[in-house]
Amino acid sequence: MSATPAVDSFQTGFPIRPDLLVEARDAADVVAAVRDAAACGLPVSVHATGHGLPGPLEGGVLISTRRMDTVAVDPGRRTARIGAGATWGAVIAAAAPHGLAPLNGSSPGVGAVSYTLGGGLGILAREFGYAADHVRALDVVTADGVLRHVTPEREPDLFWGLRGGGHRLGVVTGLDIDLVAVARLYGGSLAFDGGAAPEVLGRWLEWTRTVPETCTSSVAALRYPDLPQLPEEVRGRYVVSVRVACTGGAADGEALVAPLRAVGPTLSDSLREMPYTESHTVHSDPPFPHAYYGEGLMLRDLDAGTAARVLELTGPKAPMMTVVQLNHLGGALAARPAVDSAVPHRDAGYLLRLLSPLDGTDVESARALFCEVAGGLAPYVLGRALGFSFGGGDRTEGFHGPGTRERLAGLVSRYDPASLFGGAYGVSRDAR
Repeated sequence: MSATPAVDSFQTGFPIRPDLLVEARDAADVVAAVRDAAACGLPVSVHATGHGLPGPLEGGVLISTRRMDTVAVDPGRRTARIGAGATWGAVIAAAAPHGLAPLNGSSPGVGAVSYTLGGGLGILAREFGYAADHVRALDVVTADGVLRHVTPEREPDLFWGLRGGGHRLGVVTGLDIDLVAVARLYGGSLAFDGGAAPEVLGRWLEWTRTVPETCTSSVAALRYPDLPQLPEEVRGRYVVSVRVACTGGAADGEALVAPLRAVGPTLSDSLREMPYTESHTVHSDPPFPHAYYGEGLMLRDLDAGTAARVLELTGPKAPMMTVVQLNHLGGALAARPAVDSAVPHRDAGYLLRLLSPLDGTDVESARALFCEVAGGLAPYVLGRALGFSFGGGDRTEGFHGPGTRERLAGLVSRYDPASLFGGAYGVSRDAR
């Protein structure tokens, strides 16, 4: 345990200055840290990679799980045992030799456990559903300093709440989760000049109403900075990209994306059949730490005219750089799992993600823009996405519906009556 440490984080926009840092190596270290913090009356937060930092962290005890990065694959059961600090990249690498894949997100550097606790919207989510629904067991240290092995049979209420309910119920030290039999996929992106953005978005929305569940996709729009390390075809340009990930071979994939290619000429086209170990290239998320503020809105539906207005507000004429991403939901995401979880807003058809770098702007300016966008979407908004709201730790409304929120509050009263984990969003998390 060290005092007033500097803590590395993927999200650099908010300071992390705990009174004490615990660099846990195993569950016993977490148990000791929680018990000591409770005895001293100090709040507890947890940090893995820091992709989903909800805001500044000042004071208290911060438990870093980064060293708890073990991954063990059971190919017979098609499961993985994942330590609290392991990244999705490590899980993908461990599963691939067995022809298996996890239900990971778009960025291999994200912490797998914290991502899953927030629901877990993966690149094949329409076919397989939320990662949280595939969890078989969790080990969690609750506020009383007890390490609990949580399954649907043992402490079913806690099993429900830990999967999709936020991070107020304890420190998860590891979990067991299903893997899927996917060794290859068809995917990549089509990048178009931003001048064609309304047409691309309208065609994509129309296309999403026809594709099978085996196809998961998104649209992203942003003005790329004029930096020499970026590909020449996008450098300094406003670009709209369609990203696709489908199970099945190249022939099926090519037939599916033909209507998208018909929109017109592309700046780049990376669609291809690939090994699952290359799945991170579908989105090519930035691998380097940076500062950002983000919001996620779960939408019942969306029409092309309203979507075009979103691009108008956030495009080249916007007061700040804004990355817009629209994810197609539905399919298995809308289905109730065999064992219910606290994952909300399953009837959403789309997820709108807004993210602004904080280099050259500030949180309040970004928030004002995002609120304007949300206002125009009001007829469609079901709520906010816990896993994609970055930096707004003082705003927790909209993450869950009233019934789920009340049930979660009851669990917090039972397992953390003194609010040991009562910071912004509870425990910090990774989500991308």
